[in-house]
Amino acid sequence: MFERFTHACRGVITRANEEARQAHRLIGTEYLLLGLLEEETGLASRVLRDAGLDPQRVRAAIQQLADTPRSFLSDTDVEALRAIGIDVDAVLAKMKESFGPDALMPRPPAPRRRWPLTRRRDRAGRFSPRAKKVLELALREALHLKHNYIGTEHLLLALLREGEGRAITLITDAGIQLQELRRATLSAVGRAA
Repeated sequence: MFERFTHACRGVITRANEEARQAHRLIGTEYLLLGLLEEETGLASRVLRDAGLDPQRVRAAIQQLADTPRSFLSDTDVEALRAIGIDVDAVLAKMKESFGPDALMPRPPAPRRRWPLTRRRDRAGRFSPRAKKVLELALREALHLKHNYIGTEHLLLALLREGEGRAITLITDAGIQLQELRRATLSAVGRAA
């Protein structure tokens, strides 16, 4: 599938990979969003910037999400715990009090052992399941628009179509309506054609 990616779209994936590698994380939708913003030659970057997203603010928000002690719990987990009467914030505060402020921080990755019996793959350079879904949807968006390539605009449309994950949280937290952003993207695609 990557052979259909435009040069700009490949740049997005490369940037997302670099950012995720530095954070010792999988390539998630948040890194795809950051890659879209930083690939200034892509159509998606213009649409996102016109909507009010700033790469530096998005990077800071991603860092904050990564540093948040609750980040090991998904929103679904938090809602499920709250549904049965567990105050997640109180539990996390008590854990910090009992075990210290760094108790909930992710541990740095262990050094990789290099011998033939160990075939564990490094997490860096791998896509999260949600990001994989976005890549599949990007192909579908391109086919739907009758394009024989996958550009940054298709990746943005796929992020919006998938509709969940950290990238969507970052977009909506910035006060951007997803449907408006989709319309703006499609409009920009129409003008570029």
